[in-house]
Formats: sequence, structure tokens, C-alpha cells
Amino acid sequence: MNIIDYLRISLIDKCNFRCQYCMPEDQELNYLLAQDFLTKDELLILLKEVFVPLGFSKFRLTGGEPLLRPDLVDIVREINSLPATKDISLTTNGYLLAHQAQSLYDAGLKRINISLDSLHKNTFDQIIGNRGKSRWRQTWLGIEKAYEVGFNPLKLNVVIIPGVNDHEILDLAELTIYKNWHVRFIEFMPIGNAELFNQKAWIPSAEIREKIKEKWGLEESHVRGNGPADVFKIPRAKGTLGFISQMSECFCDRCNRVRLSADGWLRPCLLNETGQVNLKEALRRGENIDFVRQKVRDLLLLKPDINFKERDAGTNQSIYNRTMSQIGG
Repeated sequence: MNIIDYLRISLIDKCNFRCQYCMPEDQELNYLLAQDFLTKDELLILLKEVFVPLGFSKFRLTGGEPLLRPDLVDIVREINSLPATKDISLTTNGYLLAHQAQSLYDAGLKRINISLDSLHKNTFDQIIGNRGKSRWRQTWLGIEKAYEVGFNPLKLNVVIIPGVNDHEILDLAELTIYKNWHVRFIEFMPIGNAELFNQKAWIPSAEIREKIKEKWGLEESHVRGNGPADVFKIPRAKGTLGFISQMSECFCDRCNRVRLSADGWLRPCLLNETGQVNLKEALRRGENIDFVRQKVRDLLLLKPDINFKERDAGTNQSIYNRTMSQIGG
């Protein structure tokens, strides 16, 4: 059995973007009220009394958009201070990052992933659902600021949507040549916007790799992260290229993570809603922490079976009750 030691923690379901692949444009979203979030104290109780004793040592903060959480810097500082913490990272859309990068770095944040699906402002604004003043420049400033304060390397996450941004694959890959930036190409998934997925489908990582290989060549990289990316690099490039192939390849046997939603649901598999446990309600009911820990331990034992049942069923046939922003991708 693979060691499960990586917890992705959604701090908020709200986002200041409305990316096509995450939230359908015409869908009404009912964001959680503040009292429905796990508080900072509740989260720390779960980490100290449940997850750390079960062997968790790697933590990623997600959303929604985690930079919208007012106590984000305090949460980073508290998690970083735990003796068991080996790695703490954050995923953001970068729009608010220019103003917060230094504080997060000083609080102990080690690594950062920034979503950047296009280098062209019109395409970028189309993808993020923006109809007003372009948000591309402010996002790019956030990326530059993060690199400047010391997030080196930093990762850029790219979801490739056929007919929307697939013509930018080479331009995005080229970012890794001159700077120690790690670009991660992520296959488009049906979670969040099944209608768009059915219209556009997805491009397998193997096709993206081949396009890059034809231009510059491609070699395997010795750099490895905590996630499922297959990592390569353009020869003599400073950075790397990662490919997350959740649609075209099964990496369930390598999965080392579970997800905790902003309202306290522990989810063992991104692609499967089976077996979720409501940890927030358990805490607020005053359940014994040993009992809560055992519930999580039992879920971890079931995780391999939950993962492979989903892969055997095929993701195209699945129904997801929560968008990606509500799960905490």
C-alpha cells in the first residue's frame, strides 16, 4: 500500500476568478458562509491530533482562492511551526499575490503553484471568465513578485483546453528555458464543467510532450515533486516540464494524498466521492479525538479500493456534485 502522507487543505471555496474548466459560466454558486469553514483552531486540532499522528507531513493549501482567506498568513505560520511538517505549499491564481508574496514567504511557505493558462490577455480573460478590465497583468506581476521574494523554483499550472489555449503549448514550455520555473501541463477533467469537457474533450499529455520534443527535444528530469507529475526538461533548460495525466494514465497506485474541503469533508479521491467523512461536524459535536482519528485511519485503508473502482468505471461516466473550487483541487 502506498504511504498516504500528503494533505491538500482547501481554506475557502470562494474565488475571484471563474475559470471555464472549474465553474460553469451559467451555474449559480452558493458559497459557504464564514461560520461553515473550518476555523484556524479547528484545522490545527485536526492536523496536530489526527493527521500528524497518522503520518502526514506534507501540506498544500488550496481553495477556491486561498489568498482570499484573511488568516492565511497565520495558518501558514502555524503549520510551518509543527515539528512534523516537512513541506508546506500553496496553490493560487496569483491575482492577489504581488501584495502577499513576501508575508507568505516570511511565514514559512516553502513552495507555490500559480495557475497560468495563457500568456495572452484576451485568452487569459476568456478562460478566467473576466469581462471587465484585463486581469492578466496583475497576475503576471504576482508571478514575478513570488520569484523575486524567493520562491525559487516556482510552479506554473496550465490546463490545456482544445481550441482555446492549445496553440500556446510551445510558448508556455519556453518559460522553463531561461528561468528555474516548473511548468505543469494538466489534462482537462470533467470535474467542474462537464458540459465544456464534453464539447472540447482533452489532449493527452503524450501529444503535448511530442509537440515540445519536436521543437527542442525532451529528456527525463531528476527533479521530482510530491505529486503525480511525470517530469521532463528541455535540454539545457533551467526549469522543468511536468505532465499530470489523470485522464490518459492511471496513477492511482502512486497517489499519496487526500483532500480536506473548506467545510471539513475529508475526501480520499478527487475523482470519487465515495467514503467522505465530515470532520468538522465530528469536532463540533464534541466527538472524542481518538474516535475521529480512527475514522480517518479507516478511510485511508479504504483509499486504494476507492481509487481503482473510479478508474475502472471511467471518468466520463461519473457525476460530480461539487465543482473543483468546492472540492479544493
